[in-house]
Amino acid sequence: MTEQDWTRLRAPTLADIEALADAAYAALPTSFTRLCEGLVIRVEDFPDDETLDDMQCESEYDLLGLFRGRGLTQGAHLSETGEQPNMIWLYRRPILDYWADSEDTLGAIVTHVLVHEIGHHFGLTDADMEEIERRAE
Repeated sequence: MTEQDWTRLRAPTLADIEALADAAYAALPTSFTRLCEGLVIRVEDFPDDETLDDMQCESEYDLLGLFRGRGLTQGAHLSETGEQPNMIWLYRRPILDYWADSEDTLGAIVTHVLVHEIGHHFGLTDADMEEIERRAE
């Protein structure tokens, strides 16, 4: 492994995290992703104040990602006209903060958060999500 020239590197941007999320999503099993039709994935720096309050977060760094919508177990296929699409938010700054204290790669963390949030869409257990992540590696 060559030594990195850190003097020229910048923190990953919103677009960089989005590209990692797109690559992670593309690597997921087709049986998993075909049930995600219409799912919108967004990357923001931080959750908004309403979300922080709703999730009872003590800090804007407490939440790495969030699923909002109607999961498959709640009848996502029955969504009504005017209802917002199912959405996943990935929060760049909390993800980067977590990465700074982790031995995992940034890509692995983004994949983990994405799979976890998609798992909420499916109503999956943590064990189910771990298996999907393992298959996406």
